[in-house]
Amino acid sequence: MMKKMGNSPRSANFKIALLAGAIILVGALLLYTQSIVEKLQAKEREVADLYARSLEYIASGETGDGDFSFIFDEIIKAIDFPVILTDENREPIYPYTDYVKNIRIDPEVPAERQREFLLNLIHEMDQQRDPIQVTYESNGETIVLNHLHYGESELIRQLRWLPIVEVALAGLFVLIAYTGFSYIKRSEQSNIWVGMAKETAHQIGTPLSSIMGWVELLREYGKDNPQIQETLPELDRDIERLRKIAARFSKIGSKPDLKQTSLNKTIQHVIEYIERRIPQMRKQVSINFETDAEYRANLNTELFEWVIENLIKNALDAIENHTGTITITLKESRSSLNIDISDTGKGIEKRDRKDVFRPGYSTKQRGWGLGLSLSKRIIEDYHHGKLYIKESRVGEGTTFRIKLNKKL
Repeated sequence: MMKKMGNSPRSANFKIALLAGAIILVGALLLYTQSIVEKLQAKEREVADLYARSLEYIASGETGDGDFSFIFDEIIKAIDFPVILTDENREPIYPYTDYVKNIRIDPEVPAERQREFLLNLIHEMDQQRDPIQVTYESNGETIVLNHLHYGESELIRQLRWLPIVEVALAGLFVLIAYTGFSYIKRSEQSNIWVGMAKETAHQIGTPLSSIMGWVELLREYGKDNPQIQETLPELDRDIERLRKIAARFSKIGSKPDLKQTSLNKTIQHVIEYIERRIPQMRKQVSINFETDAEYRANLNTELFEWVIENLIKNALDAIENHTGTITITLKESRSSLNIDISDTGKGIEKRDRKDVFRPGYSTKQRGWGLGLSLSKRIIEDYHHGKLYIKESRVGEGTTFRIKLNKKL
């Protein structure tokens, strides 16, 4: 049975609920704002219609002279939206400034340009809403005197932008909050990792010192015992291995020293160590190292070896059959040194690729799911490079790539 450690279903459901709540909130805000806009538009329509009916009253009543400016100046002072009055052919009435409201016309501009300006406005207004006809009855016939064209007030235009501004501000707030929360979360995780790593190094160091003492006693008092003498080199190698592990953990959280080191020799050293232990896994996996030159880079050897070791072990675990191949390729590109670790294993599903570097993620029964996450941290935070999945095909294998900047 394979396991995947990570976010629980409850956490995922909570995120979905938050997203759904945000969408509902934004939708409700848009509907409410649209409702207000429609009510204001209806109110403007009533005011414009009242203005048109007033003109009809003057045109058909006892006033006789049809003084339309009186309507503008005295009857409908509350109009706060642009209005243009045209004749029966929808032609602006001259002088234009007397038959428009809330529209600025430069008196210094020639009349023909004023007319073109008004015609363009009329066209825009008529696309938004139909003009109101000013009519009167004569001998049972309806005669069109004028057309009243009107646009949106500044208040409605502002209201139309209001939900967009609110959503943008809310989105910005959420983004800032999410970024801050993610930073705090990463910082807390980092502190936990550092504390765990240093405590692990300390816990290993205590019995290691004791083991080294016992080995020295064996070396001293077992001179005449051939079996002890044959065993001591293996014990020395295991002690050195434990010392290296303790040193790796002790460096987590500290700024490591980077030195110009041979990449070829570093990788080859890890390969030789892993090859000696493959038979213990009851597998026949060959590890091939391919390169076209000798390359050097700024490395912390102990930490970088840890990364290569983790990636090779990950590749070995991915090869579920008893046989397979792991190919490590070291090449140079224009700005970086690229190390590709490819295997002939089971591959990674597309839906899982974004999670492989997440702390706690694992598809194995054993392990804490920290190997790839630590490797990514070592390469990107300490060596200023990149570690990512170059490609993966289910049933065919996976290739991880390490990119190291040549300029460092």
